[in-house]
Amino acid sequence: MNPDLLRNYLARHRAGRRDVLRLAGAVGAASAAGLVGAAPAGAEPAAEPAGGRWDDVPFDYADPANLADWAPSRYGRDDQRGALNEVTPAKTAAALGLLRARRDVTTYNLGELLWNGFPAFRTDPRRTYEQRLTIWGYPPPPGFQEEGGILVSLDPLGRNRVSVHEERFEAEFSAKGPKPLATTFQIGTQTDNLNHVGAAEFFYNGLRGPDIARGHGTTRLGAEHVGPVVTRGVLLDVLGVKLARGRVADLAEPAANGRPLLRENYRITVEDIRDALEFGGVDRIEPGDAVLFHTGWSHLLARRDPADLARWEGSRGLPGIYLREARWLARHRPALVGGDTWALEVLGNPVNDDGTAFPVHQELLMRHGIRIGESYVVHELAADRVHEFVFIVTPQYSEGATAGNTPPAALGQPRRR
Repeated sequence: MNPDLLRNYLARHRAGRRDVLRLAGAVGAASAAGLVGAAPAGAEPAAEPAGGRWDDVPFDYADPANLADWAPSRYGRDDQRGALNEVTPAKTAAALGLLRARRDVTTYNLGELLWNGFPAFRTDPRRTYEQRLTIWGYPPPPGFQEEGGILVSLDPLGRNRVSVHEERFEAEFSAKGPKPLATTFQIGTQTDNLNHVGAAEFFYNGLRGPDIARGHGTTRLGAEHVGPVVTRGVLLDVLGVKLARGRVADLAEPAANGRPLLRENYRITVEDIRDALEFGGVDRIEPGDAVLFHTGWSHLLARRDPADLARWEGSRGLPGIYLREARWLARHRPALVGGDTWALEVLGNPVNDDGTAFPVHQELLMRHGIRIGESYVVHELAADRVHEFVFIVTPQYSEGATAGNTPPAALGQPRRR
């Protein structure tokens, strides 16, 4: 373990001598007893429920013969909100009760800054973000139009000489459609809706693509059914655990800004989740929670370094959970599971080399109605040791949209020394 890396991390986390000794003692005792990775009290039911499947075997959701195994939803045959039904008024009130009176509250922005050329999973049509400024009412500066800016008019509007700035988004032609196509909500920080990923024609609650797909979006399961969400957030600082316990084999080469991160294609295990709960002093994951993973990968975007951006896009894989972990989490019925990579799930050999594509998305979105958060910025929460917080998001109110990329926020109280 690089002692400087560990020292810097613990300093950012305001860990005192007692914290370090407690962690070291807990790990040593657990290792001696052969219990490393044991769950903290209340973290999960004692036994897997009957009919549950807590393994890595992909399920064939596309076979109509298997429909009865996962649909209709536990929330009803006509449900469109999935596990957001767990975020009741009482759940929101309990989340707000996490904030202690007469203590400062920090508001954390969990969103990535979008900038022209922001990297994204490659598709056709491309996912692009290319913003252009329009000017109305004055001569633009030199080079403005060469940089893509648009001059609407040199003349101001009206007797009071109003000038105007507005943004537009660059479009491009694609073989997939006859008209130019611009940006998407599926870029940057985003929360996936239940119409995003299916299996052949099937989607959440057994709905069929041919029945709900329209030119503008879908008639069911879209962003208009999300609504504002205020609930308890739980940070699983997997990176913090690895650094504190000196597990350098699980780390990658640092980002260009010098910050540590989990290695490419590292699989976050159920045992890692349990360790992170213990590390954060969190007793359990509860129904309706927003559960967020910290891997450090948002630092690959910090300096817009080409090598870092290639790594962020997954040129050598991405760290994340796989099916066993998704199924373990789903037993607790969180409203959302997210993290600081663009996929949440692990990508790259040897983990998901079985020929499947995004099976964790199918498991969470289709089977359980659990939304997925991607590219959330959580390193400030980790640095302040805020492992429980109030999670807030008001997604795009866009009919039929498959995601919203309005940044969530967290209200938390940093731990004191």
